[in-house]
Amino acid sequence: MAISEPFANTNSSWGTEYSLTNNSTTLANQTDDGVYQLFLDLNAMASGDTYVVKVYEKVRSASTRRVVLSHTLVGAQTDPNWCFPALTLMHGFDFTLTCTGGTNSRAIEWSIRKIA
Repeated sequence: MAISEPFANTNSSWGTEYSLTNNSTTLANQTDDGVYQLFLDLNAMASGDTYVVKVYEKVRSASTRRVVLSHTLVGAQTDPNWCFPALTLMHGFDFTLTCTGGTNSRAIEWSIRKIA
């Protein structure tokens, strides 16, 4: 099975929910089947910062996209490289990041890796 990195970038504008797979504030419905894992470099986070990272997916292709996992990251990170568990996704998924407190202009690098 090949491993690839279909989505990766650095962003510093997190004031609204930001689609990592779409690289914009427009949420995506990615349908390229695979096992995906999100990695974040949170080295820039500081005391008072709060970020929420989510993954969305549909249960069936005709279903409504809903949150599968959500995690809140608070303050300076002792271990700044952070990742979601690998998930089997296929029907309309997205990974998002939102700043909900502190400075919403932190430069955060991210990578979504795929096994297919």
